[in-house]
Amino acid sequence: MGVSGLHPEQSFPQAAKAEVNNPQLRANLRKVTTTIREKRLKAVGELPHWEELRVLGAATKDEALANLSDRLLELESSVRARGGHVHWARDAAEARELVAQIARGHGVTELIKVKSITSDEIELNAALDAHGIHAIETDLAELIVQLSRDTPSHILVPAIHRNRAEIQALFNRELGDPEHLSDEPAVLAGAARRYLRQKFLTTRMAVSGANFAVADTGTVCVVESEGNGRMCLTLPEVLVSVMGIEKVLATWEDVSVFMELLPRSSTAERMNPYTSFWSGVTPGDGPQEFHLILLDNGRTDVLADEVGRQTLRCIRCSACLNVCPVYERAGGHAYGSVYPGPIGAVLTPQLLHMQDKNANTLPGASSLCGACFDACPVRIDIPQVLIYLRGEVNAGKGTTLESVAMGAMRYAMSEGWRFEGAVKLARTGQGPLVHDGQITALPGLLGGWTQSRDLNPFPPQSFREWWKKREPGGES
Repeated sequence: MGVSGLHPEQSFPQAAKAEVNNPQLRANLRKVTTTIREKRLKAVGELPHWEELRVLGAATKDEALANLSDRLLELESSVRARGGHVHWARDAAEARELVAQIARGHGVTELIKVKSITSDEIELNAALDAHGIHAIETDLAELIVQLSRDTPSHILVPAIHRNRAEIQALFNRELGDPEHLSDEPAVLAGAARRYLRQKFLTTRMAVSGANFAVADTGTVCVVESEGNGRMCLTLPEVLVSVMGIEKVLATWEDVSVFMELLPRSSTAERMNPYTSFWSGVTPGDGPQEFHLILLDNGRTDVLADEVGRQTLRCIRCSACLNVCPVYERAGGHAYGSVYPGPIGAVLTPQLLHMQDKNANTLPGASSLCGACFDACPVRIDIPQVLIYLRGEVNAGKGTTLESVAMGAMRYAMSEGWRFEGAVKLARTGQGPLVHDGQITALPGLLGGWTQSRDLNPFPPQSFREWWKKREPGGES
């Protein structure tokens, strides 16, 4: 299975149909998401001012986005003043080529990576392979995905769809350990540690993403839980960070807000075990060459959309995935993008300019229950954006049978007498469809409603008819 980047190979309904029929996948997802949800609720419950923090987080991100061009220029100036290099990438191709150029310039054929969904977005690993450069994932879950030639299925836990037995078989096959590994987590983690430690100590170049960047100091931030990121950020000679332009903040005070919001929303911890900040280059300490690649890749188009721009507040915590009933049943691979779940359903099609046919099915991958908005630490109204994007998709289709049918329904419902007439016609016309008191199959476009449910027929008397015939002065 290859890395898909942003482009789904199938529509969501097609992909989800296969995934929901995998009982092992559903069991894995149910166990992990349930555990994360419960832990997060406890962590969030410790803060009586949690809702106020959410409001502040949303306002802080909105302020940064409203002044994005100024913030980015300030960040560029600050990074260069501290000995770093700044590059601008309009799209994924430019970002990939920049990383490859830097690696070739240092004669690098192997590099190590901090977990970075942005690098997955631009399909960096495959591009580097084409240049003869092997990228090694150092996050445990990302390593599992890479060794199994799989794709991530979760923003925070990329291998959430794998259980211990599957990982045990993978590590025994791929890591070449002289001993037969058991499925104990400590044993499996130890095998990965032995493999990676040698890479940390011998590899000259690393690639990371960025959780945040501070414009006025040129500081870049990465938060993680395993320590592999800290190794990548301090041991190699050359460090390249690929950062989406929406990650920039104005000041250190802004960062402090997200140091409370992010860990509780993602790993259900009060703080991340490893939080790394660096500003440019420090002689004799850490990488002696630092490159920051500022990636657009559709983000400025999202920013220009009055409704859709709130999506750029996202801090990649994955809280919305863990509460989503659709994600829990279908899994991340059904979305066909490195951004799965509710946030992926709104972010992926927007980054692709609403031009990708398969990605445009993602806004339909939701029950609109609103749990994602309640969980989002920066108050992205994902249901609102989903409905908005559904409208954009339908508008792009032009005149269809569905739009004609919806237009007819709007006409019928716009006047009471029309609605009453339509109900009477429907009651008369439903006769051949009713069997044993149920409608089990509808014709044509309406057939989707009865694929997984039966419908009650129209009753002999409508509410309006009953209301008109009630006794004068009687109770309704």
